[in-house]
Amino acid sequence: MRSTAAATLLALCTAAPLVAQVGAPVGIVNANVATEAQLAAVPGFTPAIVQATLAARPFARQSAFDAFLAPHLGEPERMAAYAKVFVQLDLNDFIDAEVLMIPGAGRRMVREFNEYKPYRALAQWHREIDKYVDDAELARLEQYVFVKLDLNTATDEQILTIPGVGARMLREFKEYRPWKTMAQFDREIGKYVDAKEVARLKRYVEIR
Repeated sequence: MRSTAAATLLALCTAAPLVAQVGAPVGIVNANVATEAQLAAVPGFTPAIVQATLAARPFARQSAFDAFLAPHLGEPERMAAYAKVFVQLDLNDFIDAEVLMIPGAGRRMVREFNEYKPYRALAQWHREIDKYVDDAELARLEQYVFVKLDLNTATDEQILTIPGVGARMLREFKEYRPWKTMAQFDREIGKYVDAKEVARLKRYVEIR
């Protein structure tokens, strides 16, 4: 009999066509938007680490998060933590070491992630990696990755998959269409959030 957890992952992966550009969380939280309570539930995260994480974020990428945690947690402890908290990888801008930080990914996935670059859509990654793993594992891996959204064509559903984006920011993303430059994004979105948050959001978007 399939376990409840596996059945849930399978349902998330197969219930509808994949249209998101950011992998849906099925067991992890994003380190840059996780609540204090969510961080406190991460294995090895002491109250001091939780507070330091909140103060240091946003982390520009997973390797930066790993470097931050290294003085506090050994490698085995960090890998255990990454089963619960992570900074998602841009599938067109990652280093091999970051893929290896995904629990259970291994060298084979490093090779496969690299083989199919550049990715235009998460659905492309989904289709290729599905050749090598079952649906439950695909859903687990997918939560660690994303492909940048096109600011001018992304659907509401796609924009709302960006961690921490809600109805208000969705409205602002759409209000300034057509976007011409990323400098325009900095300027307009910077009216609503600070520079650190602009940089965090900017990581998920582009103009094609």
